[in-house]
Amino acid sequence: MTASVSGAADRASNTARRAARNDWITRIGRVGLVAYGVVNLLIAFLAIQVATGDSGEQANKNGALQEVAEKPFGPALLWIIAVALIGLAIWQFAEAIWGHSSAGKRRLKKRVISAGEGVLFAFLAFNAIKFAMGSGKTGSKTQSFTAKLLGEPFGQVLVGIVGVAIIVGAAFVIWHGFKKKFREDLDLTHADAKARTAAERFGQVGYMGIGAAYAVVGALVVAAAVSYDPDKASGLDGAMKTIASQPFGSVLLWLVALGFVCYGVYCFFDARYRKS
Repeated sequence: MTASVSGAADRASNTARRAARNDWITRIGRVGLVAYGVVNLLIAFLAIQVATGDSGEQANKNGALQEVAEKPFGPALLWIIAVALIGLAIWQFAEAIWGHSSAGKRRLKKRVISAGEGVLFAFLAFNAIKFAMGSGKTGSKTQSFTAKLLGEPFGQVLVGIVGVAIIVGAAFVIWHGFKKKFREDLDLTHADAKARTAAERFGQVGYMGIGAAYAVVGALVVAAAVSYDPDKASGLDGAMKTIASQPFGSVLLWLVALGFVCYGVYCFFDARYRKS
């Protein structure tokens, strides 16, 4: 009886694994990576607007979605982006549960990263749906979250921990790019030399660029904790504007925008060569 139940459970698990990692989900997930690349290119465009003093939408993911929503056929395009991102999220959740079997000692780390990416893409898909339905907002969630957390017991300490965690995460992203660790997720065996070089260069600069931008976000959250002032905390858009206000800020912001451009282009290579 026990063996029968165990066998049924294994068959159900194998069926779920095949369903979550089938060709259609993988294909939709690759389209999702292209969509994510487009979102990052739009963030770069909005960052350039901040650098030139022509800031309209917020220079973050929600601002990018808002930019799409305001275009002709924007809501329809957002629905396509949302479906593709949902497929990408399912693909990454499947990798978190069943994937990376050949990663050896790094399997747990890889699965945790896949799970984190799944959450990120699912959240972005949810926001895309909200903007497609006309109910999306571009306000700073980081600032409101910080304000609420500061009002809690030991809130100042908790906000400081969150800020440090963001900085540590950003440092990991920078290191990931500098060491070209992203190559472990790509299958470049069938790519020509130019494609391999381009994927590595765009990935390296892209990861380091977005890591630097989010490090500023973390620094602003820490500053809010130290000063007990939630107004000092802000998301990516606030980080962009903080960079712009510094000496040579426009130049620095153009470099950040370049990082998002490179990461956006890298997403296209990721869509083509991501291991499945």
